[in-house]
Amino acid sequence: MLLFGGLLGLVWLWHASMSARERANVAALEACERLRLTLLDGTVAIARIWLKRDGSGRLRIERTYGFEYTDDGMRRLRGFVVSLGPQVTSVGLAAARLDRQREESPGP
Repeated sequence: MLLFGGLLGLVWLWHASMSARERANVAALEACERLRLTLLDGTVAIARIWLKRDGSGRLRIERTYGFEYTDDGMRRLRGFVVSLGPQVTSVGLAAARLDRQREESPGP
């Protein structure tokens, strides 16, 4: 019975990890599309897994995924997606893109 419970726990963890990764992929793709960037390699990669409490005090798995994107077809820039349990909590992009946007836009 203990072996079966352990196996069931591993299957649950694998399924939860695949679901979290898929949500991170969607979040990274949406962020890139919104800013007219190109997501490279078409996916995110796990960078860190940690335990953290959510807003209601429940212990959750926090996952940080990294991805690469380009703004000009030449440079590879890095971004990240953080999820806590089943929710994506943040998406971050390299500051170089923001600096370049400020340089290209006319100032007031």
